[in-house]
Amino acid sequence: MAAMINGIAVALGIYAALVGGLYLMQRQLLYHPSQILPSPAQAGVAEMQTLRVTTVDGLTLAFWYRPAQPGQPTVVYFHGNGGNLAGRASKVRPYLDAGFGVVLAAYRGYGGNPGKPSESGLYADARAQLEFLSRQGVAAAQWVLYGESLGSGVAVQMAYEQALKDAPEPVGVVVLEAPFFSLSDTAQSHYPFVPARLLLRDRFDSGAKIKHVMAPVMIVHGSQDGVISQDQGKRLFQAALEPKQAHWIPGAGHINLYEYGVAAMVVDFVQKSLMAGF
Repeated sequence: MAAMINGIAVALGIYAALVGGLYLMQRQLLYHPSQILPSPAQAGVAEMQTLRVTTVDGLTLAFWYRPAQPGQPTVVYFHGNGGNLAGRASKVRPYLDAGFGVVLAAYRGYGGNPGKPSESGLYADARAQLEFLSRQGVAAAQWVLYGESLGSGVAVQMAYEQALKDAPEPVGVVVLEAPFFSLSDTAQSHYPFVPARLLLRDRFDSGAKIKHVMAPVMIVHGSQDGVISQDQGKRLFQAALEPKQAHWIPGAGHINLYEYGVAAMVVDFVQKSLMAGF
């Protein structure tokens, strides 16, 4: 009996150490920045320029921007948890070619920018870059908030905040690529043996916010996504208000959706949505 009790105690100790380690290391597990940031020209978007904004907590971030052609919207691209904005240059090429403006949004701790990433930090970074757009005379109604994977949580938060302003001016369009319903759901699916929902410090609860977003929403998600299940995208789509559109792409994974013609789908949705005057 004593040996059994000792065995249980050892197992509980190991489990507690595992849970504690996951709690302490969770942001290292979530955020995977690359500090190597080439120039826009080296990344294949020579028409974009490197600009800087300062966040409310005093960090200066370098991001990339090309203004829109007359009468065209501006895509604000919030990338996922790995790499940095340079790795998305090829993905925004179709939007540049369509005449859209593009902001390749920067995050703290990524691409040589100062600071450490967190949910509240990424929101502060996004606000600073949207404030820059406002100063350029680009109205919220011309913003296309594009969120890729983790960036979907940032895009939904910015659209949510815009909708809750005292004099709300809804954003033009929200596009979500491989989004989660909430980060806590994703974490729990990856770590079913621990109480991940209770441990998370960064929750990105898009499902609770998207029902307040007063803008056309488009979601694209692959059937073979092994990082964020398509079921989460479908739950988020169900929670979103009309008008909305979804593309559930057979065979696509988490990072190869653009091989299935997603860029053309986005351009078409944006143009039709803005022409309809939503």
